[in-house]
Amino acid sequence: MTDLCSEPIRLVGGASRCEGTLELKLGTWRPVKASGWTDQEAAAACRELDCGSVVSMGTRSDSSITPFWEIELSCLKSGYPLRQCASPSLLSSSSQSGTILELVCTDLLVQPIISVSSSDGVTGAMQSSSAGVFQGSSFTISCSIQPQYPGGSFQLSFTSSNTPHSYDQPASKHSAHFLFPAAEPAHRGNYSCVYNVHVFSHNFSSQSRVLTLRVSDPTVFIIRLVILLLSLLIFISVIYCSHKTTRGQQTVARRNVDVGDEVREVVEEQEEAAL
Repeated sequence: MTDLCSEPIRLVGGASRCEGTLELKLGTWRPVKASGWTDQEAAAACRELDCGSVVSMGTRSDSSITPFWEIELSCLKSGYPLRQCASPSLLSSSSQSGTILELVCTDLLVQPIISVSSSDGVTGAMQSSSAGVFQGSSFTISCSIQPQYPGGSFQLSFTSSNTPHSYDQPASKHSAHFLFPAAEPAHRGNYSCVYNVHVFSHNFSSQSRVLTLRVSDPTVFIIRLVILLLSLLIFISVIYCSHKTTRGQQTVARRNVDVGDEVREVVEEQEEAAL
């Protein structure tokens, strides 16, 4: 369980630590302004609180002059924690009212798993936060979750060039597989799976971690591989020539030694004959 004494985020005023007004501490505790929030950002806050998934999200008006923390939502969607996406927001007069964010979270659902596989053999491990595929190859984004409740559905969301995309599939054996026939540059971006299920007369959802997908040009990879092989071939040739030259020099040296020995023997024989 998260230690609230050390974490800069909390829910206050609710019946449990997983419901109430969302507050953030950056020097001082302040409520979070609710402007523009959706279930996706609320799910990110619940995960950061170690409170599982979102049950409900609401707002509460405050007409007093209160400093708020305003959250840059695109920053939060990219996977950054709340404290890195916050900036101060101050209402200028008591005639204006601010909307404070209130959340009800639950640990009813576990976090779904997102992974990627492609026709060129590239597979993104479940623990990895990024993966790459080659342009033109087919790839599949898989969403799965541990069996807890029957049914449900998966929503695959990704943002590419600041353009959001979303696909839905019913859960089959607690998983769903989204096939993309050919990888294109437009498929670069951040992907996440959201599992939705209706149980106990409520709708519950849980979001996976963010997976960053890269799409690479295979031509560049081939050129780099050819350059690497040529460099390796040149290196082997240099080593071989160097070794061959060294062996030749050693052979010549041995021959010179043999000739020197023969000359010394002749001189010694002549000296003995003279005596």
